[in-house]
Amino acid sequence: MTFKSTCIAAALTLAGLTGTAQANTIVDIAAGDDRFSTLVAAVTAAGLADTLAGPGPFTVYAPVNDAFAALPDGTVETLLKPENKDKLTNVLLYHVDDRKLSAADFPSGSTYFKPVLASERLCITAGAGVTIADGTGDTANVVIADIVADNGIIHVIDKVLLPGTRPACH
Repeated sequence: MTFKSTCIAAALTLAGLTGTAQANTIVDIAAGDDRFSTLVAAVTAAGLADTLAGPGPFTVYAPVNDAFAALPDGTVETLLKPENKDKLTNVLLYHVDDRKLSAADFPSGSTYFKPVLASERLCITAGAGVTIADGTGDTANVVIADIVADNGIIHVIDKVLLPGTRPACH
């Protein structure tokens, strides 16, 4: 192999163009987007990064940084403490479905969906847009739908979903 071809091979390897498939998991997409830095920090603190980088399928309702910032002062910092890992994990799993659900998979009207957090429900309403009611009775808007990953799909939302009581779904 000549010096020139060695340099080209090295450059292609660094660029990821050698034919080796690059993973494009939900975690990869979130980690590569500054709008999700708080979500990525939370997923990492909860020890869920490997799971959400796994084979899936998953649907993740991904709150943007502004959604975390809208929580009461100190909430995020408190959840990120090691002693609150279980509570953080529950909040994060409330944002995950173990199926790949595109926006077209949400039936018109309001329907209960069961997130991975087994004892809880979300009420997803599809119409002109998609909204998600959580256990507090508040509603998140899907602001970007159908970001496709190798292991599932991401729907970007403008509110952190919080477990609680079953939301009204009619």
